[in-house]
Amino acid sequence: MIATKDDYSHIGLTDEQVLKSRIEHGVNLLTPPKRPSLWKLYLEKFEDPVVRVLLVAALFSLLISIVENEYAETIGIIMAILLATGIGFFFEYDAGKKFDLLNAVNEETLVKVIRNGRVQEIPRKEVVVGDIVLLETGEEVPADGALLEAISLQVNESNLTGEPVVSKTTVEADFDEEATYASNHILRGTTIVDGHGSMCVEAVGDATEIGKVARQSTEQSTEPTPLNIQLTKLANLIGKIGFSVAGLAFLIFFVKDVALVYDFASFHTFRDWLPALQATLQYFMMAVTLIVVAVPEGLPMSVTLSLALNMRRMLSTNNLVRKMHACETMGAITVICTDKTGTLTQNLMQVYEANFGGLKNGSELGNDDLGRLVMEGISVNSTAFLEEGASGEKPKGVGNPTEVALLLWLNEQGKDYLALREQATVIDQLTFSTERKFMATLVHSPLLGKKILYVKGAPEIVLGKCKEVILDGKRVDASEYRPAIEAQLLNYQNMAMRTLGFAFRVMDEEEQEIGKEIQEKVKDMSFLGVVAISDPIRPDVPAAVEKCRSAGIGVKIVTGDTPGTATEIARQIGLWLPEDTERNRITGAAFAELTDEEALDRV
Repeated sequence: MIATKDDYSHIGLTDEQVLKSRIEHGVNLLTPPKRPSLWKLYLEKFEDPVVRVLLVAALFSLLISIVENEYAETIGIIMAILLATGIGFFFEYDAGKKFDLLNAVNEETLVKVIRNGRVQEIPRKEVVVGDIVLLETGEEVPADGALLEAISLQVNESNLTGEPVVSKTTVEADFDEEATYASNHILRGTTIVDGHGSMCVEAVGDATEIGKVARQSTEQSTEPTPLNIQLTKLANLIGKIGFSVAGLAFLIFFVKDVALVYDFASFHTFRDWLPALQATLQYFMMAVTLIVVAVPEGLPMSVTLSLALNMRRMLSTNNLVRKMHACETMGAITVICTDKTGTLTQNLMQVYEANFGGLKNGSELGNDDLGRLVMEGISVNSTAFLEEGASGEKPKGVGNPTEVALLLWLNEQGKDYLALREQATVIDQLTFSTERKFMATLVHSPLLGKKILYVKGAPEIVLGKCKEVILDGKRVDASEYRPAIEAQLLNYQNMAMRTLGFAFRVMDEEEQEIGKEIQEKVKDMSFLGVVAISDPIRPDVPAAVEKCRSAGIGVKIVTGDTPGTATEIARQIGLWLPEDTERNRITGAAFAELTDEEALDRV
């Protein structure tokens, strides 16, 4: 389906078209992995190699019990089998129910769509191919589709590509050719972090990109787990030793007390054979008893309880495990391949350093003209907001993550951005776009009692529109300052940081400042400075990496970021050491060109 911006985008589907689309393309639900029946789930527990040995032991024990009329040993073995399999079955069944509950709740999220010419809210699971979906900041995209409209639209694609902020547009000239997914396509499971727009749904449910990923991730491997391999070896060893010792003992006693004692040639009736047969049966039962004794009845129970307790411990840290042996498998890893965004880092943009007027510490900005211009510029030239957190918690941001980071930084300086924003009257605003690479807001400022144009964006773009730089209280020609700021930007980029440049201009009264011409007024600006914004690493990551390395576990970063960014993050977490060289990192394109032998050597 090719989405076009015509009347259809304002009318949407009719009820009849919705039903037809649902029949043709299915519902917007991800098919859960095929769940085995309860009996099959329970019988799977008998595939444990030690449990199978116990079953054999139970059979032999039953033979002894029938002869000796003593069933305590047999009952004990059967109870051990039932407890071990029953506990494993219960924990996996309980985890399955929790997964179903989580999935069901998630599919009831309301989505705004246009149907029958009006906007209405429907559960996400009822979205169909052809629906016109309205997208707003903070919302999760319900399905895959093509954008019909994109106004300053930025999307968090970190769950698919690792990129926390990706710009989307419908203007073909502005498409990012290097992007993983087309710039005019938006995918289920991603989140709108800034701007708004609308989309025409092209794929739902399992046909979406996240659906394909989910389907591949639920494919069950028949490869035995490390513990199963070890238990199989143990079961084989127990079987070999048990049967060997039992067979040898039977043979020795049979020869000693039967074959060398009785004269079989003189036996003529069954009564003559009876003593020899009784002795033979007695030694056979002794051999069977040796086999039963050799089997550790408590081993399956110990293994099952250990794995079950691990499931509970992981659940207490908000990690829901579906299969019990997954806990054991994770404990046997030798290499961890990890993404960067949201895994090693906090996925929360924060101001690392603010360099305004030559001052690198925001607290040094006083109430002079420079400090007040910086504070007001950040407050008014933004579309983000802060929400007050619970008592003792930091405020949370709504909007573009970069703008939220700036507001949080202002908050840390003890400045009320909302008060500054409300005191200034916004006359006009030019939102950020990928083609302009800057945002501009024209306000009537109470600071100078005049109209001020504030600009923020890519430092090289903003600096290019400036005639002067405010540095140490003086005004310096912008061309003289450019080499210094370029060196500064390179340093920040090598540290895996994003940068923003800030500028302002006091408008002349006779100028026509409002309307579309605001973009033309972004010239002859005064450069205020640069802010470096980073996604800081999680505080516990360096210690975790060191613990993994000391345990002999290799850690690799697999990310869509540039080699420089990945290397800097690796350095911060203690993964990239001073003695490491280019051999310790490689791009995807270079890795794809290697032969299997070369790839194995590099890995």
